[in-house]
Amino acid sequence: MSRNATSSVSPPLVKTPCLSSFPIASVLFACTAALLLTGCQKQEAAAKKLPIMVRTETVAMANYAPRTSLTGVIAARTLNNLSFRVGGRVAERLVDVGQHVDQGTVLARIDPQEQESDLRSAQADLDAAQAQLTQSAAAFERQKTLLAQGFTTRRDYDAADQALKVAQGSVDAAQSAFANAQQNLSFTELKAGAAGVITARQVEAGQVVQAAQTVFTVAEDGDRDAVFNVQETLVAKTPASPAVTITLLSDPQIRATGKVREISPAVDPASGSIRVKVAIPDTPAGMPLGAAVIGSVSAKPAKAILLPWQALTSSAGKPAVWIVDPATKAVAMAPVEVLAFDSGTVVIAKGLDEGQSVVTSGGQLLSPGQTIEISGASQ
Repeated sequence: MSRNATSSVSPPLVKTPCLSSFPIASVLFACTAALLLTGCQKQEAAAKKLPIMVRTETVAMANYAPRTSLTGVIAARTLNNLSFRVGGRVAERLVDVGQHVDQGTVLARIDPQEQESDLRSAQADLDAAQAQLTQSAAAFERQKTLLAQGFTTRRDYDAADQALKVAQGSVDAAQSAFANAQQNLSFTELKAGAAGVITARQVEAGQVVQAAQTVFTVAEDGDRDAVFNVQETLVAKTPASPAVTITLLSDPQIRATGKVREISPAVDPASGSIRVKVAIPDTPAGMPLGAAVIGSVSAKPAKAILLPWQALTSSAGKPAVWIVDPATKAVAMAPVEVLAFDSGTVVIAKGLDEGQSVVTSGGQLLSPGQTIEISGASQ
């Protein structure tokens, strides 16, 4: 047999499809379709997300009066530094700090031995002067009678008259010295010149004091002052003669209204502040000396927008708020200018218009263009 007859017959070849045999346009179409399908699925998922619940407030202009509050103390309107008019050793001290005294109350005494000795000496001088006066008066009357009868000379009469006048002057001087001695003896008792409270003492029994040395300090009864240390800038911005509301720190129910009575002309170098005294007419009995009080002053009112502090956020490091589009319920960020921060409130000066809706709660979850749902709007 020939070789051709003995060879087996090979099976027919089957052609498999190759990726390269497909057109490139078909592949691109398939990829594009897959991307579009994925995007549609994400949009459907986003559409199914519920809007964020927030609270809003409608912007409205209001009169804002900045209020400044400072802590001070109640002080006496008048403080008297009492001292002895004569020096000596303090024999007894009869009052102490914090004690209330009436006018004329004896506060302390010094040993009166020296003054009593001076008084006895003045009394002796007065008695001698009066005896001399009596003698001179009798001599003058005798010379006067003799002159009328012609039994004496005019010279002797004039001498008697001069001696009488000198004796009279000696008596006057002795009486004055006696009165001074009596007064100095009375000065050994230190008395209160007016009713008040002892706020300080500088001596003890047995101590030697000099005349005019301060022994006690008395806060006189009557209207009190509230004393504050105020920054110089606040003093400059405060209107003239403002009404000051004084509140007792320990009991806010006790209140009074005062007016600025005195402003220190110099700045305290230690604290850098200015001392301001506020007069409190008819000071309540519940505001004793030394009590801590709060003084509040309102400045001139100005137009501004008041919002809860939760409404404030930040945009690029600057203050801003979220405003709501009433048609689409979408939010956008609006930069604002803050005038002041108050208790629980932020005061907006610029950046908002009346009637706009501002997010006041839930703003931390928002992003620009976010759709919201209002859970409660306060007008």
